[in-house]
Amino acid sequence: MQQAQHGQIVSFIWRIADDVLRDVFVRGKYRDVILPMTVIRRLDAVLEPTKANVLERRQWAEDNGIRDPDQILKGESGHNFYNTSAFTLKQLLNSPNQLQANFIDYLDGFSPNVIAILEQFEFRNAIPKLAKEDRIGLLIRRFTDPDINLSPYPTSSLPGLDNHAMGTVFEELIRRFNEENNEEAGEHFTPRDVVHLMAELILSPVAGTLTPGLKLIYDGACGTGGMLTVAEERLLQIARNSGKQISVGLYGQEVNGETWAISRADQLIKGEGAENIAHGSTLADDAFPTLEFDFMLSNPPYGKGWKADLDRLGGKEGMKDPRFVIDFDGDPEFSLVTRTSDGQLMFLANKLAKMKTTGQGSRIAEVHNGSSLFTGDAGQGESNIRRWIIESDWLEAIIALPNNMFYNTGIATYIWVISNRKTEQRRGKVQLIDATKRFTPLRKNLGSKNAELGHSNIVSILDEFIRFEETATSKIFPNAAFGYWKVTVDRPLKLRVDIPERNPADRAITGIAPTNGTVPVRIDDTGFAPTNDANTFSPVISTPSSVIPSEVEGSLPDGAPVRVDSMSTLDDAPTNTTFDALAEPVRTAIHAVAADFGTHTIDDWSVFSSTFERIARKQGVRLTATIRKAVQNAIATQDETARPVVKKRIYDVVEYEPDPELRDTEQISLLEPDGIDGFFAREVLPYVPDAWIVPGSEKIGYEVSFTRYFYKPKQLRTLAEIEADIRVLETETEGLLDQILITTAD
Repeated sequence: MQQAQHGQIVSFIWRIADDVLRDVFVRGKYRDVILPMTVIRRLDAVLEPTKANVLERRQWAEDNGIRDPDQILKGESGHNFYNTSAFTLKQLLNSPNQLQANFIDYLDGFSPNVIAILEQFEFRNAIPKLAKEDRIGLLIRRFTDPDINLSPYPTSSLPGLDNHAMGTVFEELIRRFNEENNEEAGEHFTPRDVVHLMAELILSPVAGTLTPGLKLIYDGACGTGGMLTVAEERLLQIARNSGKQISVGLYGQEVNGETWAISRADQLIKGEGAENIAHGSTLADDAFPTLEFDFMLSNPPYGKGWKADLDRLGGKEGMKDPRFVIDFDGDPEFSLVTRTSDGQLMFLANKLAKMKTTGQGSRIAEVHNGSSLFTGDAGQGESNIRRWIIESDWLEAIIALPNNMFYNTGIATYIWVISNRKTEQRRGKVQLIDATKRFTPLRKNLGSKNAELGHSNIVSILDEFIRFEETATSKIFPNAAFGYWKVTVDRPLKLRVDIPERNPADRAITGIAPTNGTVPVRIDDTGFAPTNDANTFSPVISTPSSVIPSEVEGSLPDGAPVRVDSMSTLDDAPTNTTFDALAEPVRTAIHAVAADFGTHTIDDWSVFSSTFERIARKQGVRLTATIRKAVQNAIATQDETARPVVKKRIYDVVEYEPDPELRDTEQISLLEPDGIDGFFAREVLPYVPDAWIVPGSEKIGYEVSFTRYFYKPKQLRTLAEIEADIRVLETETEGLLDQILITTAD
């Protein structure tokens, strides 16, 4: 179909919405009538030539007591569907007084598989309102107008509309309706020029080696079915040109009911197994878990959350689906689960699980935005998917498309080409193609789309892909070029101890001194205790008894608060603990350390700590982990000139306490000739000689950076060029100031 004819049909249907539905429905609801009516008229036109035969056969079945004539009526109609109503759409107009009842009878006359499709549109909900406003007849009259032909059969003045062209009409209508409603216009389908390129990328390279037989094509986000239709047509064309006997089975799944209905109706009309177009979530409810496919292509949604699907699959921890948790590189639970905010790579993982492992294997083309190239850290789902693909040597190429190719976004998009049967020259390598400049401008924008891939553009990209040679826009790399080790690098914690001067009010209270020889009194296990003010702390003495004997109470220091409970321990010491907030016996022990060293500043926390422990034990102060942490928070400060804090020492081997604030990571290319240790010795230790790699922190990640390989910095102008521009400006403005001054003086 010519572009002009396509535009005329879309515009005609669009005018129906304005002419018939205005003042009856708000504009956002036009699609609820127009899309199902377009489907109904298409089905009606297809069935019209055999309508009389179907009615006659139905009567015969009733007369002969055949209770389920479904297969008989399908055979009579020549399609996998039929309508047993006494009316066609045009004939409904002959009885205007019974229009609503007859129209409902007409819809009820469709075969069950069509009724299931129409239910997805919820079209019947609109019929009462259409009838009330007397618009049913006008709607039918416009859709059966002889100036528009939605039939596959030509009329005396108009050509027929094949399934490919009909699919394009549906997609353009959806785009316009979504644009009107400020929705994502391109969410459900891909421009046909991009689809043609994708079909060529997976089919043309194997055109000469294609084996006869049944070939299965799959799209896990099939929308209106455009990709399946284009791929099928191209595959059958290759078969005809090569004299091969090939049959095609189309399989798809779509979560949106409206677009699923359009796709399924298309398959019904073609008679190609409409039951293989499944409705539901591909991620959460895979309709084809046991099938493997020869060719797969998709444009999954970008940046669309899939948390509901993940929850249905058991959550991140309970995920057991073999598509997304695999046995790889010695890990039986290698996770491919991505962030829930963007599930586009999960659709690719779904296809990888459906690749054929026999014969010619499988070929995949899938469109992604730029985030799929690099999002996800080493060990995370996105990176793991890239790693699985590349280390399995399945990635043939990634092709950067021109911007503004899609209807709803101008962002950068990329086609991933994958095969588990690479040719010899491609093994162990990946090709990156920069096709961002290969496009044909549109004369009129379609949403965000202002560029398309013309025939010459597609041929040029395909030729560069098949030739597999280095050019300015084609780069070839070994698989490992995209991989890296990520390691965690620590440096020692270095603390300086600053002990405040002793407060004369502090009393030397021993930690476990018996009082009057009766009940032992202990400081709180935390070393500090909250007062009524949650932000302050005070010294505390507590007892393990719920009752304080009077002789003990009388011996307590004046003003010292008493807690009558069992000893308590806080989970964590506040990070803002001050020295004065510590219990008095703890402060006393710390001051004893200062006296022992003869200084209030100590540049070695490990030496201070061991001395403090010794003195505290001697004074009977019980130290818990919480008290130790509180002391560190109160008197220790990070200082690069201090000695490293020793975590533990085994003979001559010392392990230092790492400083969390200095923790860093390094990415080391898998192509690094000296490996991790060599890189670390060359690039890290000369600058931070006390650093070390955290044992067991090594992770492998993969990412692809087109910018790194294809970025061309803008050439700066020379000084001579700049000077020439300045002189031109001087010449142009010569005398201008004098004119301004003269005018002002006047």
